[in-house]
Amino acid sequence: MQTTAPANPDYRSAGFLTSASKLSQCPEDSGWEVAFAGRSNAGKSSAINSLTGNTKLARTSRTPGRTQLINFFTVSEQQRLVDLPGYGFAKVPLAVKREWTRQLENYLQKRQSLRGLILLMDVRHPLQAFDQQMLTWAIAASMPVHILLTKADKLKNGPARNTLLQVQKELRPHGELVSVQLFSALKHSGHKELIAVLNAWLTEPWQASEGEIEAEPETGA
Repeated sequence: MQTTAPANPDYRSAGFLTSASKLSQCPEDSGWEVAFAGRSNAGKSSAINSLTGNTKLARTSRTPGRTQLINFFTVSEQQRLVDLPGYGFAKVPLAVKREWTRQLENYLQKRQSLRGLILLMDVRHPLQAFDQQMLTWAIAASMPVHILLTKADKLKNGPARNTLLQVQKELRPHGELVSVQLFSALKHSGHKELIAVLNAWLTEPWQASEGEIEAEPETGA
């Protein structure tokens, strides 16, 4: 069934939709959505709040890893932004970390309405082990990834640009599937480039095939 994409959304109109602790609790798997993922201290919620102009939309905390739910925000009737739990979070039992690793992998591989992944990394510490794992999952699912090198205001322009070039070089083997930019939630810089990527993903016409795999219902907590 051919699905006609909607127009560019107004990110300033973003509103909270719902939270889910696992894939089976997510909203109906239809329309278009883009997920934001990153380590707990990468500034993920701050980036969403900066993009939408709403400092209270995505929960921020001085304690990394406090947000452990998949949070959905609407930017139109058919388009959503998704705030994934911070991975690698500290002061959480190992069993919880393993469960969230499983849920993140389930979401990335099975969510049919997911059109792309915004992966956030602190510009001072890019491409850590967990970041590489997220890239591996996304690439395995042929999911396009756009990396935000956050907290760019923490570095002078020269070192920040050098880091950008180094990351671009390392990601070159992945071709057009992975792109990267500098971003600062504090300075509200990098919005134009980010919005161009989001608009492309959230308005891309797509063909829903008859053979799409539906996520199996999950049991347990």
